[in-house]
Amino acid sequence: MDPPASPGSGVRVAARSSMIDSFRSCGLRGMRIDKEELRRRLVMPKYIRIAIRNSIRFKDPNSVDESQPAADENAEPPEAPMVVFINSRSGGRHGPELKVRLRQLIAEEQVFDLQDVKPHEFVSYGLGCLDKLASLGDQCAKEIREKLRVVVAGGDGTVGWVLGGLGDLNRQHKPVPPVGIIPLGTGNDLSRSFGWGGSFPFAWKSAVKRTLDRASTGQVCRLDSWHVVMSTPMEEGIKLPYSLKATEDCALDEGLEYEGQLPEKSSCFEGVFYNYFSIGMDAQVAYGFHHLRDEKPYLASGPIANKLIYSGYTCSQGWFFTPCTSDPSLRGLKNILRIHVKKVNCTEWEKVPVPSRLEF
Repeated sequence: MDPPASPGSGVRVAARSSMIDSFRSCGLRGMRIDKEELRRRLVMPKYIRIAIRNSIRFKDPNSVDESQPAADENAEPPEAPMVVFINSRSGGRHGPELKVRLRQLIAEEQVFDLQDVKPHEFVSYGLGCLDKLASLGDQCAKEIREKLRVVVAGGDGTVGWVLGGLGDLNRQHKPVPPVGIIPLGTGNDLSRSFGWGGSFPFAWKSAVKRTLDRASTGQVCRLDSWHVVMSTPMEEGIKLPYSLKATEDCALDEGLEYEGQLPEKSSCFEGVFYNYFSIGMDAQVAYGFHHLRDEKPYLASGPIANKLIYSGYTCSQGWFFTPCTSDPSLRGLKNILRIHVKKVNCTEWEKVPVPSRLEF
């Protein structure tokens, strides 16, 4: 598992400047923001919005009309161009309502439902379209690409998914847009860490304007990203979270020290994570919840209902409901798990000791 990237290459997150700002965003101050003034600062020229939309739709960043920049040479870039990704399934009944509200505040083409447009598609085709227009001499598109900011409306999984897609720009040596958060999940740990709040506010219609305003001007902080490579005994039919993807069979690094006999066949996965990466009981509970939400979305109707579902899964998981009851040695994570870390610019793996007090 690779450690965090260096401070100069990490994904950037737009953070609120103080706890007071975070509190004020949920109150009446959000009503003081003029809707038309906000739109003027955030909305891109129509020809660029259409070009980005078509590039994503046709999955071709080169589908732009090369004569288009000349026809709009007088277009002015907005002060703080912004796109929003929303997981409309998050936030219970507020998800679809929030999507409508965001499209009213900004523009329909700048708000992407993650059920329709995936983060990697926006990076490859949407940002690719801006790069193409800029290469054709479109100064407006060039400035928008340089000043672009992203807001994600969703839970920790959704935010990590978008950050992972944007993180690919680091490897391409391209600028990564800063990211702000509208917390719609149950835990919202990443959102809490950067001062965006731990829950969806009650007065959400006014708070959304305040959040967009803060996201356009907030201080930019660096966020470490971790690249994880995981190998497990071969299993079929695993439904992976968005943060992981299956890879070809991977051979363990010769520099690793390990005990015991390795399985003959294994499944390998890799991905990027931020803030935390869950294993064991915590991951089991989250995995069960997301399966339930896919199969019976009407049960996940809001944060309170979601927390009750999480509590139910928590009571049905853990070592007392697993084969660990017949083999107590499996309770200790140190008996079934090995973790190694390779530091930046280092060729050797370092074993991370797993405390004996940690149980599955």
